[in-house]
Amino acid sequence: LCIYPDEDYLDCDGNCIDDADGDGICDELESEGCTDEFACNYDPTASDDDGSCFYADPGFDCNGDPIELDHRWAIAFTVEMDYAAMRRAPAAPVVADIRSGVLAVPVPPARTIDPYRGYGTWVDVFDFSPPYAGPSPSLRAADLQEMAAAGVTTVYLQAARLDDRSPSGLEDRWLLAEWLLRAHDVGIEVVAWYLPRFGAGTGDVDRVQALIDFEVLGQRFDGIGIDIEWTGDGVDDETRNGRLVALGETVKAANPDVPLGAIVLPPVLIEVVNEDFWPGFPWQEIASSFDVWLPMTYWSFRSDASGYGDGYFYVEESVRRLRNNIGDQDALVHPIGGIGGIDGIDDPDDPAEPLATIAELDNFAFAVADTASIGASVYDWNTLDDAARVRLTELFGS
Repeated sequence: LCIYPDEDYLDCDGNCIDDADGDGICDELESEGCTDEFACNYDPTASDDDGSCFYADPGFDCNGDPIELDHRWAIAFTVEMDYAAMRRAPAAPVVADIRSGVLAVPVPPARTIDPYRGYGTWVDVFDFSPPYAGPSPSLRAADLQEMAAAGVTTVYLQAARLDDRSPSGLEDRWLLAEWLLRAHDVGIEVVAWYLPRFGAGTGDVDRVQALIDFEVLGQRFDGIGIDIEWTGDGVDDETRNGRLVALGETVKAANPDVPLGAIVLPPVLIEVVNEDFWPGFPWQEIASSFDVWLPMTYWSFRSDASGYGDGYFYVEESVRRLRNNIGDQDALVHPIGGIGGIDGIDDPDDPAEPLATIAELDNFAFAVADTASIGASVYDWNTLDDAARVRLTELFGS
């Protein structure tokens, strides 16, 4: 009695006679198509991927229709993100059906003053955003892990600009989402900040509101800071003061439960060093709009001969004057020191800005303590050398 294979392409033991790619599927049964189950044209019958897979654009389904979600930003996970944000499992679970675009996210917690407490660091668009930093930015969201290891509890991120390189107001939303999610994943809070230019129109208000409204997977910026230092564009002092007051009042009226940080010029700068820089700064008029004050006490710009170049006196006097100016001796203050920090060994030959020394960082810590400030930071992370980062961890990060 003769016995033959069930199929011409099988041997008598049931194995493929021809299996060129060794995948256990006989060549005669191979079929090409898209094998990625997350692609729009996924073919469950295909055994070999032919490179034909295509995907929905972010924010749209495979039919090109916008994904409708209950939160402000329609989130469609891209291949390069590898769905890592969902796997990270934030404090409240995110439930998603990738096929249908249905996404259930937790309600964001109420914002508080807490992000301004403790040790912070600063990142501006020239560090992380390609339109300013180029195609290979010096900082990426992955660097947040190193910041967390150094004891940083808050990163102050420049998330919006008003110029031609930020035509939509905010920096790239996918990039901001990555920074926000990764920061929260490693236990760092994020204060988004913006530099208003006090022009006519609603550009400044719109951008601050966009920072407040930005939300991804039930997470949002933990604080909002307004960087008050622009004196260009030919706006006279009186007009600029009026627009600053109006900006603070408008944002606060629309968002009464959102604590706002005022990133301000140090009073010593505009009252002692250069009285013409911003005459008649409206301290009293803006006091009710802001909840915490962040004076930019960059003593590295001050000479030792002035008495303000040691890291202590410029900070201490600026905090004291600030509280006097707004009429509140209990005002919450978070001084910003710097610029940067170096140890005197293998320092940059020609830094773009004068840099602080490690010894001055110690004096800065004394000033923060003596003024009962609620937190401190140094501008910025990129201009701190390794030794300075270690010293700041010892001073503030423990």
